Amino acid sequence: MTGQSNDSLVQLNTKMDALLALVERAVPEIPMVSDLTAADAFVWSTQKNWLQPVKKVNRVEMVLLQGIDRVRDILIDNTERFAKGLPANNALLWGARGMGKSSLVKAAHATIIGDAKPGEASLKLVEIHREDIDSLPELLTHIRDTDYRFILFCDDLSFDHDDTSYKALKAALDGGVEGRPENCVFYATSNRRHLMPRDMIENERSTSISPSEAVEEKVSLSDRFGLWLGFHKCTQDEYLAMIDGYIAHFKLGVELEDVRADALEWSTTRGSRSGRVAWQFVTELAGQLNKPLND
Repeated sequence: MTGQSNDSLVQLNTKMDALLALVERAVPEIPMVSDLTAADAFVWSTQKNWLQPVKKVNRVEMVLLQGIDRVRDILIDNTERFAKGLPANNALLWGARGMGKSSLVKAAHATIIGDAKPGEASLKLVEIHREDIDSLPELLTHIRDTDYRFILFCDDLSFDHDDTSYKALKAALDGGVEGRPENCVFYATSNRRHLMPRDMIENERSTSISPSEAVEEKVSLSDRFGLWLGFHKCTQDEYLAMIDGYIAHFKLGVELEDVRADALEWSTTRGSRSGRVAWQFVTELAGQLNKPLND
């Protein structure tokens, strides 16, 4: 009898689990409500259709971004105009890796909200991941009728062979029937000026029935960005200036000339000079000096 009771209990539990699974599928999950007052920066979550607050943004202070003065000024000016409700362009920051493209976007946002005057619409930074580009229309619907202004930011944006999600981005940037909300601009960073690999474009030229039209269709995405801001490999002097700026900012207590040879050797072993390489050297230097990298 005990064995039969146990078997019946197991069968009952199995049926209850199956019933609960059916109920969970039938009853939609209660959507989370985005609290736009919770932070100045958010990450777009497609699973929950929700803007997840970011309490502490991983950013570099503007004063530490060296060797990009011209593009810095252009982006800050564009962002400032947008924050004030004036016309502004979508921006594509493209070029050499490690030269501060994404850092500049986050620093520009911090600069503008730090200088905001009472009564101006609050500027929010929303990061959307590359793999979630298809959900841009939902995100635009989410923010369209709010009292805030938004920089939609996608880091390291590019598209590979057979990737058609760039069409969703083109439609979102153009705005479709409703038009792009006036309270948002789109900033993207990429190593590629046209967001497509060169061999993909060359392949279109060689295999398409109408090569020029096929190439135009692929590269026209970058035309949706009114600002193209190019980032190029830094010179040795710019690289050393970056390191000098970090040393002074974090009060490491050494002179640039004392570590110049080590800094140049560091860049040589990595085959590159960039802001990222300069930061990595300063991190190593601070560790050797037993000094924290705290503001």
